[in-house]
Amino acid sequence: MFLENTINSKKRNGWIEVICGSMFSGKTEELIRRLKRAKIAKQKVEIFKPEVDVRYDEEAVVSHDENQIHSTPVPASANIPLLVNDEEVVGIDEAQFFDMELIAVCNQLADRGMRVIVAGLDMDFQGKPFGPIPGLMATAEYITKVHAICVKCGNLANHSHRITAGKELVLLGESSAYEPLCRNCFSQALENEKNKG
Repeated sequence: MFLENTINSKKRNGWIEVICGSMFSGKTEELIRRLKRAKIAKQKVEIFKPEVDVRYDEEAVVSHDENQIHSTPVPASANIPLLVNDEEVVGIDEAQFFDMELIAVCNQLADRGMRVIVAGLDMDFQGKPFGPIPGLMATAEYITKVHAICVKCGNLANHSHRITAGKELVLLGESSAYEPLCRNCFSQALENEKNKG
């Protein structure tokens, strides 16, 4: 898959991979899978997550299926380059919670010859582009969009519908706060909420 990055190259080329989608779509699971494979290949790997994400564990990156890998929580994206030395692979989970500087940080790491794998929500609970993910998708060499299953109709879901009250953009939650919905069911849910309010 990534062979073209090593052909006719005297120096190690870096790149960015973005794994995006709705909640419950397997983003973190896919990130962990790629990072574990890099470790099996004896590559130097470092993993980061936003300090605010303590839903499952204060340090580890943990998927909804409870698959996990050790990570370093950081308060801002500017901390990441300070903690990266000669790693070959850098993983970043829940990227939507980082500031917009994450785009420049990931590009700097890739320019230094690192494989940067970023996972995050591409849309917020209102269906709008979320944080630095759209900018990362624009500059990434590889994008994987994963889907959940719509809890209303069983089609592929690409929206994270908030089922609790509150309009704040960042609300850490799990299945008690969000549900995955397809485009049609998400539009219907927003219409129902608008009519109630």
